[in-house]
Amino acid sequence: MKKRSEHAPNPYTDALRGMRKTIIIVGLVSAAINLLMLTGPIYMLQIYDRVLGSGSVATLQGLFIIVVVLYAFLGFYQFLRSRLLSRASYRLDKLVGDEAMGYWIRAGVEREDNPHHPVRDLAATRSFISGPAIVGLFDLPWIPIFLIIVFFIHPWLGYLTVAGASVVVIAAVLNQVTTRGDMSEAMARDSADRDFIEKTRRNAESVMTLGMLDAVVERWRGQHDAAMAKGQEAGDRTEVFASFSRSFRMLLQSALLTLGAFLALNQEITPGAIIAASIIAGRALAPVDQVIGQWRAIARGLDAHKRLKAAFDAMPAEKPRIALPPPKGEIKVKGLTKLMPDRMNGQGRVRILDQVTFALSPGDGLGVIGQSAAGKSSLGRCLVGVWQPDAGEVRMDGATLDQWVPRDLGRHIGYLPQTLEMLPGTIAENIARFDADATDAKVIEAAKIAGVHEMILSFPDGYATRIGDHKQPLSSGQIQQLGLARAIYGIPTLIVLDEPNSNLDANGDDALSEAIQTLRAMGSVVVVMAHRPSAIAAVNKIMVLHKGRVAQFGDKEKAFGNQPAPQVEPKSVATPFKTGRQI
Repeated sequence: MKKRSEHAPNPYTDALRGMRKTIIIVGLVSAAINLLMLTGPIYMLQIYDRVLGSGSVATLQGLFIIVVVLYAFLGFYQFLRSRLLSRASYRLDKLVGDEAMGYWIRAGVEREDNPHHPVRDLAATRSFISGPAIVGLFDLPWIPIFLIIVFFIHPWLGYLTVAGASVVVIAAVLNQVTTRGDMSEAMARDSADRDFIEKTRRNAESVMTLGMLDAVVERWRGQHDAAMAKGQEAGDRTEVFASFSRSFRMLLQSALLTLGAFLALNQEITPGAIIAASIIAGRALAPVDQVIGQWRAIARGLDAHKRLKAAFDAMPAEKPRIALPPPKGEIKVKGLTKLMPDRMNGQGRVRILDQVTFALSPGDGLGVIGQSAAGKSSLGRCLVGVWQPDAGEVRMDGATLDQWVPRDLGRHIGYLPQTLEMLPGTIAENIARFDADATDAKVIEAAKIAGVHEMILSFPDGYATRIGDHKQPLSSGQIQQLGLARAIYGIPTLIVLDEPNSNLDANGDDALSEAIQTLRAMGSVVVVMAHRPSAIAAVNKIMVLHKGRVAQFGDKEKAFGNQPAPQVEPKSVATPFKTGRQI
């Protein structure tokens, strides 16, 4: 995947820059909150030094009214800060969520491992922004202000508070240093654990049928225990530092009270200053204590932020495109070459497809046959733009596929892959590709051409039947037939069907052949990758692939006459054809 250039905009960093105004406002609100936190100490100072000394009830009443008003403002500003942060996290998701999901889907078609999970990382970043951990970070800059106030009450109290704060800060730094590696490893293992669970559930039928349940659970338990152990190891250290920090704060407050009492006995401060200094010093150390307690959330949020930024940096920059007119169906492939990723082969990048060249016209049907791993599915992926060729080109009406607006190109392409799942939704929504502007007539047209209209009507809710979420179990053949209907929805210009009859019976084969004939008559180009001869009964051209190269290409009638398309000989290129049922 081509990396975004340094000058290309990064939607995530742009969204963060757009949050600067909100961050400034939150900072100002945090300033108001921390200033209002002085209400309690100042009120205590006035009670002990003024009210008790004068015995004035009116003064007490006036001070209490002021305190009520100030605490009302404090509550409002705390609510406002939380609301601003939650709205900022929501706005961040709205700005980059679509691109994160799109990137994750596009990454699903890449053969190489992708270290980024932007949707999950965006959720973690959003939780961090709206969570309590970030509040402690906003309060940290106010620690010096509270320390200055304590110094103003008495220098000795200030020095004691600074010494205590230094101990707490050292504890926080040690916590970060000693847990950083374990925390990162724990999060990586936890991510791998979730991926294993997800993939196991998708293959639940095989796991249960083949008696793999106990072995898979044992494997999961090993991975899960390793992830939990590493997380617990980091958590144990954090808990030690957090407990020490809380206990030390309490000790420090008692020490401040003791020192304050000593100073009061020596007539250097007033009794009210003792309580005020203790409360203010406790408030000065509270953000550090909160940061230590929320260190796991902070670490997760920062790691998610780094991964999210790296993911958006890795996204390919959008190239400028214009809306091209609907294609007629002139397909030209020239010198198409696709290399295997490095990790798939230790001896270098092998050519999956090698200099594949051919052309198709509107109404053509091409059957692509060959041995397993000959490159049939790879050719299909390149034809529909799922994979980008490493060399050569695929053109539709003279334009390479990357010149089309992706959304527009999708309307002109139909694709039925080998592995297929229906997304959660109704049958009609799946056939219509979840197009909000889809019409019932076009959905029914696709279903009738695919030969599944009667099957759909047999379901209790017909086209409104929900599938993809285990509410309506479907057989492999039914899923494949619905996938065919989705592929031909809107009568695309180019339709690529990869093993479209692998799960079909004889009636399904007949319906598939009729569908291909109908689509060709309507001007579509249909490319069928197949092993079974029945799948290519309705095509007019044949291509034989051997180890990624075109062994033969031409009209089916000229190549085979009235004989069924034969199987490629596994060990011979000179005599690549053999009459038989399997291809």
